[in-house]
Amino acid sequence: MNDVLMYAKYNEEGNRAIYGIMSKLGNEEREKDRGSYYGSLSGLFRHIVGGARFFLGMYGAVLTGRAADPLKALDTVSWPDGALTEEQWGKLGETLAVVDGAYVSMAAALTEADCKLPIKTEWYGGNPAEVPLSFMLSQLLVHNTHHRGQISQILDSLKIDNDYSGINVAFLG
Repeated sequence: MNDVLMYAKYNEEGNRAIYGIMSKLGNEEREKDRGSYYGSLSGLFRHIVGGARFFLGMYGAVLTGRAADPLKALDTVSWPDGALTEEQWGKLGETLAVVDGAYVSMAAALTEADCKLPIKTEWYGGNPAEVPLSFMLSQLLVHNTHHRGQISQILDSLKIDNDYSGINVAFLG
């Protein structure tokens, strides 16, 4: 179970680093269409936060007790569609803290039995109709890493330092 917590903390640290880097950009730079599927840097980042909220909501549908309790905080978060104002960008940072905090707290409370719980899926055309939570935890990790990589490529093209990919060895213990 330590790996799940390690990856949740890695996710939190990476998201916090990206948010910090992007907060130094002007709002116009964050909102400029960069040709990605989600358009802007802000759009990509909102997709990371929204995707995590979506996955965690799926987990909350089957979890109980200590592992489910942190996910209740997700009911308090929302974010707008479309281009963000500077104020909305600030609120997105608050939302990020709630979502990533819930993820880390849930990961810390998961048991081996929890990781075997079935999660219903709709995007595989019913085959399979469900997968274990452990698989969906991996899906969240891959999803967020993929989109952070897209942000990294855009920041690289802008010549903005953005090394946030390594896992902190302190997360092992």
